[in-house]
Amino acid sequence: MERKQFELGDIVQMKKPHPCGSNEMEIIRMGMDIRIKCVGCKHSVLVPRAKFEKNMKKVLRSAHDASASAPTPE
Repeated sequence: MERKQFELGDIVQMKKPHPCGSNEMEIIRMGMDIRIKCVGCKHSVLVPRAKFEKNMKKVLRSAHDASASAPTPE
């Protein structure tokens, strides 16, 4: 089975929504555990990597794509 690709700063969709109703989370820390922050209410949760990979559906917005499309300061 192919491992899911994600990186720091990505906005991901989870299988179950957060109690506030949003199912979009931003990855704010990566290691053995992954800290995700709810886009709706800004609450952060520390989740073991295996559980995160199991419960993540897909990457909605990649941090790499967002930085590439940002205008450069003059």
